[in-house]
Amino acid sequence: MGVDNGRVTDAPSFHAPTDRPGMGATPFEGGVAFRVWAPHADGVYVVGDFNDWHGRAHPLGHEENGYWSIEVHGARPGQEYQFLIAREGVDDDLRRIDPYARQVTNSVGNAVIYDHDAFDWQGDSFRTPGWDDIVVYELHVGTFAAEGHERGTFARATERLGYLRELGVSAVHIMPVFEFAGDQSWGYNPAHIFAIESTYGGPDGLKTFVREAHKNGIAVILDVVLNHLGPSDLPTWQFDGWTENDKGGIYFFNDHRSSTPWGDTRPDYGRPEVRAFLRDSVMQLLDHYRVDGLRFDAVNYIRSMDGISPSEENQIPEGWAFLQWLNDEIQSAHPGTFTIAEDLQRLAAIVGPTDKGGAGFAAQWDADFVHTVRAGVIAMEDGDRDVAAMAGAVRGAQDVPWTSRVLYTESHDEIANGKARVPESIHPGDAASWWAKKRTMLGAALVLTGPGVPMIFQGQEMLEDAYFRDDAWLDWSKADHHEGIVELHRHLIGLRRNLGGRTGGLRGPGVAFIRVDEERKVVVMHRFAEGGPGDDVVIALNFTATPVEDYPVGLPAPGLWGVQLNSDARLYAEDFGSHEVWDVTADGPPMDGCEQSGTLSLGAYSFVIFSREQ
Repeated sequence: MGVDNGRVTDAPSFHAPTDRPGMGATPFEGGVAFRVWAPHADGVYVVGDFNDWHGRAHPLGHEENGYWSIEVHGARPGQEYQFLIAREGVDDDLRRIDPYARQVTNSVGNAVIYDHDAFDWQGDSFRTPGWDDIVVYELHVGTFAAEGHERGTFARATERLGYLRELGVSAVHIMPVFEFAGDQSWGYNPAHIFAIESTYGGPDGLKTFVREAHKNGIAVILDVVLNHLGPSDLPTWQFDGWTENDKGGIYFFNDHRSSTPWGDTRPDYGRPEVRAFLRDSVMQLLDHYRVDGLRFDAVNYIRSMDGISPSEENQIPEGWAFLQWLNDEIQSAHPGTFTIAEDLQRLAAIVGPTDKGGAGFAAQWDADFVHTVRAGVIAMEDGDRDVAAMAGAVRGAQDVPWTSRVLYTESHDEIANGKARVPESIHPGDAASWWAKKRTMLGAALVLTGPGVPMIFQGQEMLEDAYFRDDAWLDWSKADHHEGIVELHRHLIGLRRNLGGRTGGLRGPGVAFIRVDEERKVVVMHRFAEGGPGDDVVIALNFTATPVEDYPVGLPAPGLWGVQLNSDARLYAEDFGSHEVWDVTADGPPMDGCEQSGTLSLGAYSFVIFSREQ
């Protein structure tokens, strides 16, 4: 398989794999149908509450291609069960949790029969916002919604939806919620990729959260992990007793391709039944949980062995073809689903159409943006700030659609394992200082006004300074203590979404840098969609501690440009300078490639957003 920036070549094509309907436990009137894939078993039995766990009471019938099935009359939702795998010449049966279990008691407990159709969606008919209207808030259920000594649950997270609605975000990105080992985790160690974490509230808890998010006008994007499984508490590990090289058996690669940084558990993307297993897990989220988008973790480890090297011998052709096939399946069944890849290797083919060799994702996290902008605002000395580099990062690559870039300065990866949040990095030990607040908000302005899909991480809007851990709760008192910074984020988000009808250009693809002044460290950016009053927007940013006075600059059109936001306003913090800024009339001489100009004024470490009024 060859790799270039526009496409991946010579990857195998997939036909639809054997797709047995009703995998796992499927309730019907009067009973439950069980189906499982165990090609190396010599016999399979289902045991559970419905037969007093009698080992041989319900043998499954052998179908072709290693599938086994049975209908058990009298079984019903809520009952627990497991499969027993019999092997010739082995006395003890293997006891296994159903890999397709929709609910489990815990990661090493029993599967639970679950009926997706029993949940009351209360007429939910939510329409996902257009991609130009998405502002994402990433959260971790266990820490976002914790109370006292109790970690967060879906129910507690649901209680916070009003806050998110008022903040103005239009989508939440939830870190993985599939059943993991233990009760505390980031979620990137999924043991059961069909079951929803029991300590968070299980499947009904997630459905309730999605339903209530929709009622609040908020879309739900769910994180999925297909680059590895587990690595612990895996029902799929040597599921039917077969293995090669003492590796994972039928669900995994059983050679050098099995190895990942998170365990020896890379799925075998070339095996039809494994592709179906992974695809069905993803489709369940869209079909039965009604999520609006999916974020795929570390897809670079699906398409390559080390996630970094572009060399041909490092590629996994089956993984690339799987990504293409999966994205085609998603868009065929749920057109317009917003799929986000975390690849971070600057590969344009990730968001390229599959019919042209691309992987078919709608967007990917923009590594260039986050690293360049963070470095720019964190730099201690103003003279060290590379505003040209920041402008280039905001502009982004020209060979991908603008909506295919997710822009951010904080994420669960960027602020974890000892890596500090932005304000703490700016002023260690005093993340609420004037310096930290000011420069943090310059980064936020680039996120929320740049051409891309903006994302903030939980607590970022309230100046949370602690790095992310799954055992440290979000400090909600900061939302009150820094209510002005929360308000500044709210105003920025409202402008980004054009909620006031005067900043439509922030929802458009157009971006032009009118002035990138390395000497004064000033950037002036024009954003637009169709252009004209209510559409054209100019953002002026001062990256120094010195106010900018009487600063002439070109403007895209003559007439009045009205101030929509001045980040130096004392409304946002008592120690801000409240530097005076005014509406600007563009009636000056030609400048910066524009036919007219105006004179701006900017506070220290501040930005001003103007919209074209006439």
